[in-house]
Amino acid sequence: MELHPAQKRSYRARLMNLLLTLLLAYIFALVAIRLFEPHLIFFPNYPGRLEGDWHPRNLPIEDVWLHSSDGTKLHAWWIPNSQAKFTFVAFHGNASNIANRADVYRFLRDTPANVLALEYRGYGHSEGKPSETGFYRDAEAAYQHLVGTRAIESQSIISFGQSLGTAVAANLAAHRQVGAVVLEAPFPSASRVARKLFWFLPGIELFVRGQLNTVARLNENSAPVLIVHCTQDPVIPFSFGQAVYSAATSPKQFLPIDGICHEESSLVAPQKYGVALQDFLSTIGRPR
Repeated sequence: MELHPAQKRSYRARLMNLLLTLLLAYIFALVAIRLFEPHLIFFPNYPGRLEGDWHPRNLPIEDVWLHSSDGTKLHAWWIPNSQAKFTFVAFHGNASNIANRADVYRFLRDTPANVLALEYRGYGHSEGKPSETGFYRDAEAAYQHLVGTRAIESQSIISFGQSLGTAVAANLAAHRQVGAVVLEAPFPSASRVARKLFWFLPGIELFVRGQLNTVARLNENSAPVLIVHCTQDPVIPFSFGQAVYSAATSPKQFLPIDGICHEESSLVAPQKYGVALQDFLSTIGRPR
């Protein structure tokens, strides 16, 4: 049935109104994501900012207070090991604090190694508000504490990051000398994560201010890299870890952990991970 001219005009008007509404909704969504980006990226209060065991048994923890270059007061744990060959500067993943990751630090200490576990600004007992630039400053403060205050040789420092912390660990290694880099559940960049989470918003990566570009920083890094990723990671896809590994420069190693886990690789497969980590660390300092 052919529409009358008036009906055609009405149909076109309704269609244009629908398209305009969808366009405005799309633009509004992109602007909202841009404005509230920090709240979509950083979760210092989930499930609880100070939740966890702050005095774990059989872990010789020393509370350390640092100051970032902009004056932000930071909290960290210094966990020494008298038999240490290396020192991990550990950057935790998103949400919560270092108290909820004591078992991970116990695993690292048993390498044997010292561990300096940093709490980013806005997380745990640290002051300030979370930001990408701020995190990089915080990592620099932790590094300077090791080489300056504790006289740790830079070649024995292992930049260790989990999830969100992998971008921080990679950035530190790109700008300071370290012995090696260990990344658990890394992602290529913030834009890649945004494209996955907001797949229904084409062009979302153009509105992501934060970079968190792990791949770019690894390309500036000359230290050996070990990437660890659970095959069924429910937060950061296993394929992201593979992509980071492919982009990293040699020498590099990749360790898949079978099963469902995210930052729990050392808890899910402690023996497999432990052996692989020992083998990896044994190569540090050898001629390449």
